[in-house]
Amino acid sequence: MRKLTNLLAITLLSSCATGFAQSNEEPTAVDKSAEVYASGYDKFRFGGYGEILANFMDYGTNRFSGKDLGNTKDHRNSISIPRFVLAFDYKFNSKWILGVEIEFEAGGTGSAYEIENTENGEHEMEIEKGGEVALEQFHITRLIHPAFNFRAGHLIVPVGLTNEHHEPINFFGTSRPEGETTLLPSTWHENGIEVFGTFGRDYTRFNYQALVVAGLNANGFDRNTWVASGKQGIFETDNFTSPGYVARLNYIGVPGLKVGGSFYYCRNTGSNSDKQKDYAGIGSIPLRIYSADFQYKNKYVVARANMIYGNLGNTVKLSDVNNKLSGLSPYSRTTPIAKRAVSYGGEIGFNLHAICKDNKNVPVIYPFARYEYYNPQEKGEGYLTMDLRNKVGMWTVGANWYALPNLVFKADYTTRKIGGGKYNSENEFSLAIAYVGWFLNK
Repeated sequence: MRKLTNLLAITLLSSCATGFAQSNEEPTAVDKSAEVYASGYDKFRFGGYGEILANFMDYGTNRFSGKDLGNTKDHRNSISIPRFVLAFDYKFNSKWILGVEIEFEAGGTGSAYEIENTENGEHEMEIEKGGEVALEQFHITRLIHPAFNFRAGHLIVPVGLTNEHHEPINFFGTSRPEGETTLLPSTWHENGIEVFGTFGRDYTRFNYQALVVAGLNANGFDRNTWVASGKQGIFETDNFTSPGYVARLNYIGVPGLKVGGSFYYCRNTGSNSDKQKDYAGIGSIPLRIYSADFQYKNKYVVARANMIYGNLGNTVKLSDVNNKLSGLSPYSRTTPIAKRAVSYGGEIGFNLHAICKDNKNVPVIYPFARYEYYNPQEKGEGYLTMDLRNKVGMWTVGANWYALPNLVFKADYTTRKIGGGKYNSENEFSLAIAYVGWFLNK
């Protein structure tokens, strides 16, 4: 299955040019915002996105191996298909729309976990998996009014810039921004309901989303990824005892500018655990996540910035429980878990084709630079000691060549400063090919 998925992804990467315009045009993106969701096709459309990635690294596989200097200075290379996504939209009529995205992650297939309650509640999975086939989106949309529409199903959770704009042409680097994807699920998708819309005119235009979704599961919270591994979906059904409440507001009144913010709240993530007894008697484990971001685009420059700030309650007792989870469970059990986690960063790129307008032979190339800081253990609670090896500041520089508007070749170099420079730095050179677009519409 993995070889078949890889072959299909590579074939689509090679052939998708027929669905796009010719080169030396500005890159565009798959857009499912409220105001354009139903435009551009009459009955259905089919498309998607995908990436091929190669990394050349000078560091080992475990920064936390116990060595005083952090990661070992090893040289290793890897090549992968991080994701290959097929998207399909179908109009029942002008008001009711079905939307589907299926993601093939790491080129493989997966199987769901089960809890065998007849065997002392142990986790059990019969088939090992090298990758995953996941339903990233599946929803029914009812278009009512530009300012108010309704959607239900499996939805993208729009917390952070990357989750809202997760297609590979919406960030410069060969990989998604590391800070956001370390602290938060990516792509973050959950079962739930949503209302969304656009309001205002001219310079006072905004769009918004408000969602109630399955809340994160405290079983998955750990030292190195904070709450990112708490996304539900490893079982056939999700726990909905303590829902997650999400709100996002974007200002879109200036052409090319988008300024947004989002908020996530789950009253008790422990209530969404695999077994109700896991956190019985320790009190609630509330989670709050705040994000702010902006992006600006014109024909000469693209700039983006984002910030994530999160606060998790009752982490002393949470860390104690997670450290004692069953070794057969799918969770890392790596503790302690921080009370506070932080990520921020920004990137800027310049379009050489537009800048060198007197030379039409210059291709659409964006040299860029990106800085990120993130720490899933920004602040601990009580006696918990935070590990400096989780404190990362990193620079990425590189270039994106748009052979076609929605087909991009990427190259970049990344250097990470670990623990404020106390530990060995981590450096890598990466190459990627990515595409996004609609191949067919009727």
